[in-house]
Amino acid sequence: MDSPLVIALLAVNVVFNLIVWPPLYRRVVKDPRARDAAGKATKFLTVHMVLFVLAAVITLASAIAAIAALVG
Repeated sequence: MDSPLVIALLAVNVVFNLIVWPPLYRRVVKDPRARDAAGKATKFLTVHMVLFVLAAVITLASAIAAIAALVG
């Protein structure tokens, strides 16, 4: 695969994740399904937190790979 194409795809992935996930996170945390009557986290919140963490790891890995590809 051509390096500029890989760099562009990785950059698009990073930008997409930085645009999409923060607002979704804020909405999920405020959602009434996120906590039960006692204030404890529900499975709804737990599942979404796992998704957020995975997205953050993928975003970081994409950013590092894009920078590494740019540098050489």
